Amino acid sequence: MTPRQAFFDCLHRSPPALFEAALWICAEHDARVQPHQVLQELAQWQPLMRSGLPMLPAAELGQPLLRRMNDLGFAQDDHIPLRPQAALLDKVLQRRRGQPLALGLLALELARRLEIPLAGVNFPGHFLLRVPGADHLLDPCGGRRLYPNDCRELLHRQYGAEMKLRAEHLHSADPAQMLQRLSRNLRQLHLANDDHLAALVDAERVLELGNANVADYLARASLYQHLDCPNAERFDLEHALLLSDDPIQRLRLTERLGHLPPHSIVH
Repeated sequence: MTPRQAFFDCLHRSPPALFEAALWICAEHDARVQPHQVLQELAQWQPLMRSGLPMLPAAELGQPLLRRMNDLGFAQDDHIPLRPQAALLDKVLQRRRGQPLALGLLALELARRLEIPLAGVNFPGHFLLRVPGADHLLDPCGGRRLYPNDCRELLHRQYGAEMKLRAEHLHSADPAQMLQRLSRNLRQLHLANDDHLAALVDAERVLELGNANVADYLARASLYQHLDCPNAERFDLEHALLLSDDPIQRLRLTERLGHLPPHSIVH
């Protein structure tokens, strides 16, 4: 079984093995990563995590869990420019630094093991967590509570005051959505670090997870363009054209397709 096959096997379990699936993404980029070994190492942390939590009902332990992680050194990676290791969970565990999503996935796995209710939220620009039924969200980078006004301010800092907070921004994310977001993050980080082949691996995974958008097809098309694969680039541009409802974008895609060489046939 390849790492990609193992990734989807985890996703198709009932319930899905979210954290293990994320580790198979790491294994896809580094053959030395052994997901089952990482899971065994993580199991040894459980007593340490549990011993630092207050004696409260499980439903009230979401924030203390995140604060406990922070006490143990886990924090947002502020390196500029950000590197792929900020999203690869095996590296995050080693360095105790990562993107909010990576820290959130670790928190979700620890919460699952400790039977603490916690859910992921694909908030734009900054992954968040939720205790089901609570009136606030939690920042995985330290455990700060965010109420609607805090979420609105966070959104404005990321995208500007014209961006409006919408109900869908606060919806809980399912495992496939979180892993697709992780794959998009890695695609961008590998691209920013000039590793186009690694970025292509992530771009393909994004599309295989389904519900891909125009930007996803355009991202892979650009990678194929850089790697001089015109037939593959054409395939993604045509799919982007089918999905786009922006007249200007459709015109530009049509022009770009017109500049590609005709389909070549390989014998």
